[in-house]
Amino acid sequence: MSETRSAKPARRACDAAAEQLGLFKQRGGKRRGAGRPPKGARSGSPHKVRPALASRYPVHVVLRVVSAVGNLRRRCVYRAAREATLTAARLGKIRIVHLSIQRTHLHLLVEAHDKGALASGMQGFQISAAKHINAAISKHRSGPRRRGAVFPDRYHAEIITSPRQARNALSYVLSNWRKHGEDRSEVARTWRIDWFSSAATFPDWIEYGDEPWLWSWPATYEPLWVYRASTWLLREGWKLRGTTISCHDVPSMNRRAAKPVGRAQ
Repeated sequence: MSETRSAKPARRACDAAAEQLGLFKQRGGKRRGAGRPPKGARSGSPHKVRPALASRYPVHVVLRVVSAVGNLRRRCVYRAAREATLTAARLGKIRIVHLSIQRTHLHLLVEAHDKGALASGMQGFQISAAKHINAAISKHRSGPRRRGAVFPDRYHAEIITSPRQARNALSYVLSNWRKHGEDRSEVARTWRIDWFSSAATFPDWIEYGDEPWLWSWPATYEPLWVYRASTWLLREGWKLRGTTISCHDVPSMNRRAAKPVGRAQ
């Protein structure tokens, strides 16, 4: 009888231990985000040490968003991105020269003193953008306010070091909407430039000729907070060899990465 009574606590302890093992035995696999990072075109920027950045070189940055955010080309999201550009300007770590908002990602042309300033400035921009985007899309959804990540990966950064690369990057960012076919949508079919970008502030469209450089925008339109280019490459260098940029350009993309390679004929 005494042996039976003494065996019960032992069995209970074994059962508890087995239950704990059942709770913690699965590591990785089923856990969200576990396992090796994805490969392929949508795998995000690799986690390598970023190269040194000189202040004379601008940077082409690509930021992708999680699918739960939905289409970025909405007025509420545009306003959220605009608030983030204002936050970046206030922080003073980076100078956003141009910004383009596509359905699933953002393109930026950025100037920074060095790679530390770039990292700090982009972190501030992403935090502000995530906060305002979550708030914006929550207003148009039922249920609790959305929280959590908006940008799942490290941003992709391509340092621009030549006039040809600068020209291609400008065309690529400002006319990216044509690459994705947004110019054929019902809303944008009559647009000459992408109003979900800073294209209205670009002073060197070939279509301007001798006319004033600003496109006329609707009275309710609020342009993005962007800077005039201070780097020679984005200001004058890209114009070498008589190259021009047209609002009708359709940029193409290298198969390897989001690297501008000129326009498609």
